[in-house]
Amino acid sequence: MSLNNVVSAERLHIGFFGLRNVGKSSLVNAVTGQKLSLVSQVKGTTTDPVSKAMELLPLGPVVITDTPGVDDEGVLGEMRVERAKQILSKIHIAVLVTDATSPLTAKELDLIDSFKAKNIPFIIAKNKCDLLKEIPSAEQNEIYVSAENGTNITELKEKIAALSANAKQDKKILADIVKAGDRVVLVIPIDESAPKGRLILPQQQTIRELLEIGAITVVVKPSELKSALDEFKNPPKLVITDSQAFGAVSKIVPENIHLTSFSILFARYKGDLEMLVGGAAALDRLKDGDTLLISEGCTHHRQCKDIGSVKIPGWVKKHSGKELKFEFTSGGEFPSELSKYALVIHCGGCMLNEKEMQSRLKTATDGGVPITNYGTAIAHMHGILKRSIEPFK
Repeated sequence: MSLNNVVSAERLHIGFFGLRNVGKSSLVNAVTGQKLSLVSQVKGTTTDPVSKAMELLPLGPVVITDTPGVDDEGVLGEMRVERAKQILSKIHIAVLVTDATSPLTAKELDLIDSFKAKNIPFIIAKNKCDLLKEIPSAEQNEIYVSAENGTNITELKEKIAALSANAKQDKKILADIVKAGDRVVLVIPIDESAPKGRLILPQQQTIRELLEIGAITVVVKPSELKSALDEFKNPPKLVITDSQAFGAVSKIVPENIHLTSFSILFARYKGDLEMLVGGAAALDRLKDGDTLLISEGCTHHRQCKDIGSVKIPGWVKKHSGKELKFEFTSGGEFPSELSKYALVIHCGGCMLNEKEMQSRLKTATDGGVPITNYGTAIAHMHGILKRSIEPFK
């Protein structure tokens, strides 16, 4: 699969962690064969996580991330350390880079504990082994390397590749409910919120998977849906709609045809559909003064009728009949403490990898805060949630 065929959210994410000046950036450059990270003898040269999507043999499409040293100091240093730790939420495999000439420090042991707590497979790369008189035998998850002279760089990549088999889930969007020859109708609005000249990522990925399955795929706007359905001699297996058009589309699609949304597909693909469906019930329990968090995994210019900041708050207020407060986050920003919120409503997460989406769900679960997503929330408020999850039994 070529570099351009795999979006970052679908790639294996590999993070390099460690103290300042152990040679993380030099090792990243040696592993990638590129000058991905700035290298200097000055401590703390890497001040922010640096990520790059690339092809890395023998692994294939990956995202490599170099992080700031976890022993950084001062107010800015603490912020850099926090950013390095936040990266763990999206990492599939961690490489702890240490100085081969020194024993592990408390901060390095803390990192190992963090890897274990988050179930992240890891390798300890003992760098600067060229400074040792003799290279000792290594434990199973350790390897002595030298970014300076290239010692064991190929072997390190092979170790990472060996971990990759079980590090990333091989999940499908709908291959378990659609088979070759099934007819599937996709309803995609083209309005002021649609990206000009292109489809959004969940639509692209769904179409691509349907083509790979061998399904017969018909793509229409909501205004063309009824006439498209009338053309079928036999009803289609499934209709998938953009969540914004859920209400109108549900009135057009007969009850004998399965109906769901792209957002609900991605709730199942990236997250936990059962949890998100359960979270939607909190929309019926809201009280005056409650604060809700609406979070999106991507950053985009918000339109006047933006779904996250305008439409969903409007629907929630109408559904609940309560005076509510709303807060918003986007991109990599997501609170580690959610106790102030009565409910979190998250986007489908197409720009997040499944590791980061699962991490956000766990944050909500650990805090006892219900969480749902755009598709499940909209379906619930339109009274069609039960119907929209029927295709998944």
